[in-house]
Amino acid sequence: MGDAMIQAPPKSIDICVCTFRRPQLATTLDSLVQLVLPDAIKVRILVADNDASPSAQTLVENYKNAAVPVQYIHAPKQNISMARNACLDHATGDLIAWIDDDETAAKDWLIQLLDRLQDGDFAAVFGPAIAIYPPDAPAHIVRADFHSNRAVVRGGQVRTGHSCNALVDMRDPTTRALRFDIAKGRTGGEDTDYFHRMWAAGATLGVCETAQVFEKVAPGRLRLSWLIRRSFNSGNIFGELSRRGVAMIAVPGLVAAALAKASYCFAVALVNCASAMKRLWWLRRGVMHLGVIAGLARIRPKAQY
Repeated sequence: MGDAMIQAPPKSIDICVCTFRRPQLATTLDSLVQLVLPDAIKVRILVADNDASPSAQTLVENYKNAAVPVQYIHAPKQNISMARNACLDHATGDLIAWIDDDETAAKDWLIQLLDRLQDGDFAAVFGPAIAIYPPDAPAHIVRADFHSNRAVVRGGQVRTGHSCNALVDMRDPTTRALRFDIAKGRTGGEDTDYFHRMWAAGATLGVCETAQVFEKVAPGRLRLSWLIRRSFNSGNIFGELSRRGVAMIAVPGLVAAALAKASYCFAVALVNCASAMKRLWWLRRGVMHLGVIAGLARIRPKAQY
């Protein structure tokens, strides 16, 4: 953890869900109220509705008699960072778990995260978000599994993470006052930035492969345009994070390296044009490096949300 202090066992966990006009929220809540809960720990679910009107309130209030208490929060300014911060402001748990409003959790999801967090003495741990593809999804996309989300380990370290499947110890000094960046609340990457700042402050982050959540892939996300945009935006936030803490004189070198990598990826994509999976894999990789260049140049993507 951030200060390497030995903490007493947690007494409470708040599970946070941010939502915006998603009917899948009901399926998410169904899975959460059926979780196998850790012993002697109080669990609550917080739902932050990011719609200008309280469109999810009735749905959430249908769970008022569920086995796990569910609390509705209206965060009307349409900015996902504001909704996430509203969850943080209302949370009182020793730990906070994050899951998206279009995902379902395995019954042992919370227990797996908790065991990993405590066994590894981490400030935060991240589980995989596993993509569930529709029957008519292109075979090469399913084989490559472009849509599943897993935390990346680089050089033996986890330097950032995702809010689609996470557990954070709010007693750790690296997490207590941290908030999501409002400027990234409509462009994306706010969770990557949040957890990277947590790591930069000294937090130790970990991975729990056995804590699984599942997300059905919407047809629109199978389009090439969506995959390309996602790759560019992922690279963009990575480029922005890479720029932090380096001297200005080093930035041109980083740009040149990213450009070389992009050129190589596009060349390999061309060589593999006969293979739909390989072609798309390298194309996305090349676009990601272009996004890195944009991030290094402080060029942010257009609002997505």
